[in-house]
Amino acid sequence: MILKYDIGDIITLKKGHPCGENKWEILRRGVDIKLKCLGCDRQIMIPRIDFEKRVRKIKDGEKFVSIIHYKGRED
Repeated sequence: MILKYDIGDIITLKKGHPCGENKWEILRRGVDIKLKCLGCDRQIMIPRIDFEKRVRKIKDGEKFVSIIHYKGRED
């Protein structure tokens, strides 16, 4: 099953950023995913395959949901 990530989604990764924050906003998607750290505003790009391995939770409404239990959005 391939999950659909949208621009503006807030996610957490397996490891936190050196600034101490672990929340990231998706700025761009495609072959590479562009993320912005919500702690220090640093932007990184990682290959989608690495992103899929590292992502742990996604913000769904007001709470974070484990990627395993995330149902995705209705199209």
